[in-house]
Amino acid sequence: MQFQSLDNKKQCVGVYSDGEMHFGEIPDDLTHTWNYASFLSGTQVEYAQIYCSGLSLDEVCPEHLADKWHAVRNRLMAHYKSFSTAKISLDEHCFFDMVPEQFLHDYCEIKDEITSWVFDNYERPENYEFLVELHKLSDRISEVPFNLDFSALNDKRYKTKVRDFIRKYSVREQHCRYNVWGTKTGRLTTVPNSFPIMTLPKQYRSIIKPNNEWLLELDYNAAELRTVLALSGKEQPDEDIHEWNIQNIFNGNLTRDEAKTNIFAWLYGSNNLSTIDGDIAKTLSEVYRKEEIVRQHWSGLQVRTRFGRTIPSDNHHALSYIIQSSTVDLALRRVIELDRFLRDTDSRVAFTLHDSVIIDLADRDRRLVPRMIEIFSDTELGKFKTNVSAGKDFGSMKRLKLNGSG
Repeated sequence: MQFQSLDNKKQCVGVYSDGEMHFGEIPDDLTHTWNYASFLSGTQVEYAQIYCSGLSLDEVCPEHLADKWHAVRNRLMAHYKSFSTAKISLDEHCFFDMVPEQFLHDYCEIKDEITSWVFDNYERPENYEFLVELHKLSDRISEVPFNLDFSALNDKRYKTKVRDFIRKYSVREQHCRYNVWGTKTGRLTTVPNSFPIMTLPKQYRSIIKPNNEWLLELDYNAAELRTVLALSGKEQPDEDIHEWNIQNIFNGNLTRDEAKTNIFAWLYGSNNLSTIDGDIAKTLSEVYRKEEIVRQHWSGLQVRTRFGRTIPSDNHHALSYIIQSSTVDLALRRVIELDRFLRDTDSRVAFTLHDSVIIDLADRDRRLVPRMIEIFSDTELGKFKTNVSAGKDFGSMKRLKLNGSG
């Protein structure tokens, strides 16, 4: 049975289905709806917004429903404006308690019609199950606020920009709320008013403390290069990949930073390759096979990755989309597995940052760290070398040497 959620918060359980409102106890035969809501985490429901790759109701509304949808949307915006004027936070109140029942009926009815149209006109994505799990992961991360300690910046308060940062974020949202549709490659962004973990300058990281005893970071060694090697059909080096490149491609003649700069310049097409001669360029092409990767994954109009993600692309962007999207999906699938593994422990996934994951680690779960490393390292494209760091705050993480890590 198709339905619409009346709010997306776990504590605000309400649905509209077949012309009726249900609160608290929802029917157990619900099957299809527009988008994910927290209270649906244990259900098997099909989400129309995932079918249309995250498009909004505005973007996906068919022409024959446009007038009806725009009229209801304008009323919705008027309600939101009134909440803002009255300083009413929808984080603290249920949406269905704040608007007239007739409006709820009208809003859900047109939303239901758009949802039906999407299911009739879009195919179920190949990576649908992954995207559902990603929504659930994002939702679980958002449930627990950051433990922020602004006193960690006391020695920098003499700087105007530091005082401005403290003033702004000490009274702002302190949850991490991801937008899983933020980029075409699948890399996460944060929604407006979320704590800006994806763009937080390193100088402010020390304010982030664990809710348990430790923060543990698992981070791939040169994730994008390892993705290229995997897509080229090559085995993963056990050592640091840049050191491996120095010895096996650059004949031991470059520093690590020089090797890193040169290989990414070659990979993504820069002309600033003064240290790469013809023989080395040939070796690079034989090892990393970027032309073959593009041939296998780019149709001429779009990129299609091994993880089922399709991205419109021209030739110029094809390789970067293939590499970046594959790396993002590879890492996020491992984060989802870590989240499952930690479900019955006192530790939890605190957040994910690009191709790394940060665990809020309880002392009693330290014995599980080797297994966490193993889960994160064993990707669907092979075993990726993982760097491990830990600390009492996110700004003072120290590299650890453990079995299976870097």
